[in-house]
Amino acid sequence: MGRLRGCLWLTAGLLVALVAAVVGYMAISRAAATRSGGGVDTAQVDVVVAAASVPVRTMLTDDNLRVQRMAVSTVPEGALQQTSQAIGKVTTVELYPGEPILIQRLVDPNVTPASGRNALLLDGDKVLMAFPADDLMSKVGVLRPGDHVDLLATLDFPADRGAAVGGGEQAPATFNLLQNLTIAATVSLPSGAPAEEAASSAPPALLLTVSPQDALTLKYVKDAGGKIDIVVRAPGAEGPFTTEPVDWNYLIDKFQIPAGAGR
Repeated sequence: MGRLRGCLWLTAGLLVALVAAVVGYMAISRAAATRSGGGVDTAQVDVVVAAASVPVRTMLTDDNLRVQRMAVSTVPEGALQQTSQAIGKVTTVELYPGEPILIQRLVDPNVTPASGRNALLLDGDKVLMAFPADDLMSKVGVLRPGDHVDLLATLDFPADRGAAVGGGEQAPATFNLLQNLTIAATVSLPSGAPAEEAASSAPPALLLTVSPQDALTLKYVKDAGGKIDIVVRAPGAEGPFTTEPVDWNYLIDKFQIPAGAGR
């Protein structure tokens, strides 16, 4: 009887030791996995961040962006993972160096809302003005939202500056009407437009950001029958250009055209 009782106690002791060993092994394995970084909390992904400070209403380029690795648990919702997803978009908030680029803080200037308005690049001291896209640059489809452009105008002026407007002989002159304007958007034809018009690649109008005074100047020249053409500036060239109006006298003096030439 005593021997049987001893065997039972020995068996119970072995079972307790076995359970303790299993529990200890599981605890050690869990701790080792945590130390080795096997958990999902340490996984990393590529995230597009601002390479430097970026002002609001800036069209992003590759120079504004860089890619860095971030832990999945720290990546905010809407963060972009490829620079191509951000290039060409316009910022709606100011960005700081190293700040993740979020899709909800960017807009596509090439997408015009249903209202036909797009003032993304509009400053507080500017107005948005629709301009007929009937110049050659617009017709060939070169112009894009965000482009900085100059408007060149040709208009008839009285040959005798003392004569009344509309009276007497007139002569044309070409001049740099407005400089460094920003194309805020290109406006497409509304739905339901004739098929032959909708098929045209040229937008029927450009939306320009101008000062209120420049808007009046542009309207006057347009209403007075002036012919306006657009030239596109190089990226970063936003300073004023020094130009001289061109008329018959300018051409004669510049090219030394002799009297009676062309007869």
